Amino acid sequence: MFDFYKNDSIDAVNAKFEAQKIAFAPLSFQAARALRDMGILEEISKSRKKGITISEIAQKLDISLYGVGVLVEMGLGMGAIKLHKDSSEDDLRLTLGKIGFFLLNDEMTQVNMDFSQDICYRGAENLEQSIREGKPSGLPHLGPWKTVYEGLSQLTDQQKKSWFGFDHFYSDLAFPEALPIVFEKLAELKQPRLFDIGGNTAKWAIACCKYNADVQVSIIDLPGQTAVAEKNAAQAGFKDRIDTIACNVLDDTTEFPQGANAVWMSQFLDCFSLKQITKILTKIHKAATPETDVYVLEPLWDKQRFEAAAYSLQATSLYFTCIANGNSKMYRYEELKKAIEIAGFELKEAHHGVGPNAYSLLRFHKK
Repeated sequence: MFDFYKNDSIDAVNAKFEAQKIAFAPLSFQAARALRDMGILEEISKSRKKGITISEIAQKLDISLYGVGVLVEMGLGMGAIKLHKDSSEDDLRLTLGKIGFFLLNDEMTQVNMDFSQDICYRGAENLEQSIREGKPSGLPHLGPWKTVYEGLSQLTDQQKKSWFGFDHFYSDLAFPEALPIVFEKLAELKQPRLFDIGGNTAKWAIACCKYNADVQVSIIDLPGQTAVAEKNAAQAGFKDRIDTIACNVLDDTTEFPQGANAVWMSQFLDCFSLKQITKILTKIHKAATPETDVYVLEPLWDKQRFEAAAYSLQATSLYFTCIANGNSKMYRYEELKKAIEIAGFELKEAHHGVGPNAYSLLRFHKK
């Protein structure tokens, strides 16, 4: 992965073109979204190899020729749309390009695009201010909170759909591979107890209860999230096996309860700075025994299979900077590992490439 970042073999002409893509990125993003949401890409896709003209699209979708035209021309510039071999200068005939296919059909692309639009787009203009001030200066576009986590339950329905769709798409896909690893030891216990720190909507807790008939799960999260988790756990039929502990893990007065056979943190630590991660793990260290397994599931950008995945994580770091909290990011393997080790833990196992989104599942014990 790092070899890609060391190599600068692009020629000057293409480098300048890439620079223009960045310069016009806000406009091209909105054009791509409009092409998707207004049904233009869908109509081009349905035309298959025959292709379709701008006038035909305008008539089918009841959009002006001008409107379809400017969007299609930007689509051509982005490579999302291609000209049919029989296209003429008088009336362009269009087919769907490979980029357009992914904009239209790829779940990862759609999740990222909706998240960027509904959560990040307006606040992104405050990125420089966020970096200078060390706080999420773009967050007021969503609500009057210190961090986005305080207001998740208060987002609009569309914002919730995009935020949780983004969050669950990346973490949930790793659960099927992570469950056998976590329960390899827990299954040997009569009534294992697992603490899910940052349990969010209880998806992992519910998955655990479905996987193992004896496990008891305690979700530790902010009050707004534990209320949602309790509701979801009850609806799933696990009210008696899933309980919640509402608290702010960063509060100096917060102490983690004892008695856990395993502690689970899925896509949780990337919500904090490295110093805060060490602070949280120090509290866990006090409550853990030498036998307690501490599991960390994170997408580490330097452990990805594909450059596109690493790029998505690097971009997500900027969401943390200007929207979420102002001080966290998607981490590299060594910097996250070091922050946990400073708290008195040692790494016992590292599973990389977990799930289709190449998560890393790390298991720690007290030193």
